[in-house]
Amino acid sequence: MIHIEGGTFTMGASEQSRDSYDDEYPVHQVTLNSYSIGKYEVTQLQWKQVMGSNPSYFKGDNLPVENVSWDDVQKFINKLNALTGKKYRLPTEAEWEYAARGGNKSQRYEYSGSHSISDVGWYTDNSNNTHAVGTKSPNELGIYDMSGNVWEWCADWYGAYNSNAQTNPKGPATGSDRIYRGGSWDDYARYSRVSYRGSSTPDFRSSYLGFRLAL
Repeated sequence: MIHIEGGTFTMGASEQSRDSYDDEYPVHQVTLNSYSIGKYEVTQLQWKQVMGSNPSYFKGDNLPVENVSWDDVQKFINKLNALTGKKYRLPTEAEWEYAARGGNKSQRYEYSGSHSISDVGWYTDNSNNTHAVGTKSPNELGIYDMSGNVWEWCADWYGAYNSNAQTNPKGPATGSDRIYRGGSWDDYARYSRVSYRGSSTPDFRSSYLGFRLAL
């Protein structure tokens, strides 16, 4: 886990209007307390150690686990916390974006750690499958694969932004879709930008969708 020092940042498509979508606006100020987030996406080996099985389409211990729904991830987290006595969870959407941007060390990159996605991410132009975690360059905080490889589930329900400044936001109270972030091996570069928002129903599974933990 990587410790993320709390701070205030501008969430949304603040410097990315060229490829941005309507739901990345309005840009707004968010203040977060300190937290920790996974240095890597959760791997298949880690999933197997907790759950005893491997649902992934692309097999390999050091590949990110994928083909897991938001609901599946909650079961994993519950078992992991019972085993460790800790309180692992999914990051909120705001925590995810702040970490992807490099926290208070941010260089305002378009992708997580670079203006060139090829430096930091696996996406459709350089990949036909998932890759071992941590094989591209990390971002400013030493976190890997926040752009590309697999999309990452977040805790929040999907909902529209508003322009108000917020502290530790957790998204809407209810909804139909859960947020995921970061793009994947099967997507164009624009979907791996740090402000792009994806979402699906909590029971959705795909070979391009995994997660990382927060604490």
